[in-house]
Amino acid sequence: MNEEEINEEGEELFERLTIVCAKGQEPLRIDKFLMNRIEGATRNKIQQAIEAERVLVNEKPIKSNYKIRPEDKIVIYQTYLPESNAIVPENIPFNIVYEDEDIMVVNKESGMVVHPGSGNPGGTLVNAVAWYLKQQNPDIDEADLSRFGLVHRIDKNTSGLLVMAKTPKAMTHLAKQFFDHTVHRRYVALVWGDFEEEEGTIVAHVGRHQRFRKLFTSYPEGDYGKEAITHYKVLEKFNYVTLIECRLETGRTHQIRVHMQYTGHPLFNDDTYGGDRIVKGTVFTKYKQFVDNCFTLCPRHALHAQQLGFIHPVTKKQMNFESELPEDMKSVIEKWRRYSKFSHNSEN
Repeated sequence: MNEEEINEEGEELFERLTIVCAKGQEPLRIDKFLMNRIEGATRNKIQQAIEAERVLVNEKPIKSNYKIRPEDKIVIYQTYLPESNAIVPENIPFNIVYEDEDIMVVNKESGMVVHPGSGNPGGTLVNAVAWYLKQQNPDIDEADLSRFGLVHRIDKNTSGLLVMAKTPKAMTHLAKQFFDHTVHRRYVALVWGDFEEEEGTIVAHVGRHQRFRKLFTSYPEGDYGKEAITHYKVLEKFNYVTLIECRLETGRTHQIRVHMQYTGHPLFNDDTYGGDRIVKGTVFTKYKQFVDNCFTLCPRHALHAQQLGFIHPVTKKQMNFESELPEDMKSVIEKWRRYSKFSHNSEN
């Protein structure tokens, strides 16, 4: 029996299995080889993955009749599928920023869940997109709708840009870019507190909280969770809160929210990570009332996915998109801006 080196890596919506063939490996068709190595894999599924270029040998796509050789490095990419394979199309409005035959870029409103799960069987962006695709092509198969290419996601109460794939090949190419951290993602956030440095980098693993399984937390020693890197830059200071931009190098679940909590700057009105109370400021009743009014203006964590840049999976051209801040964030930022100026003038 040949020995192989097998290594698994993963990121939220895309996982990778790497197999390095042994030095004594005999020539064998790759689809047959993988059937024997991957539990539950069928020849048809493997051939579909090869056709969609989700199987690479020595970093290049191959055909199903390729015969593996000693020390070949085989990488198999597994894309994310929703928990339920039956996606029910629902007539829910959503905002398409760009669309062609291969991809769709959406500007998601806060409050909308991206995909169905145990707590959200419907009413999601994926349900809305399924309806939209069904109107375009009434003959589309339900199974095809469930495979529609979700390559990344943003939280329910985060607004902003999301790219989706319309073909298996587009999905593979986009997902590889996210996996390799080559996608440009810039978020704008309002967070509690002031920053001594104008910019910086937060490096701390992010993983599920070991007691409260619905929460995520930072593990600075890196002994648990997955590597997570967030670059931040101060845009504007308002004494007790700060407007920042965050650029993601990795894309872990709740990464910005968890990293900001870890540094003592939870997102403004983040009810999961401690931002829905007064973290910085005065004890005066008027200040408390002001903050409560701000919470009412922006009744969710103040985070917006403002910029998204990637290489088009077919044309290979650089695609860049930008989304305006939504009204709730604009309003609360302006309110803090006025308060900050008033407080500064009062002190002088």
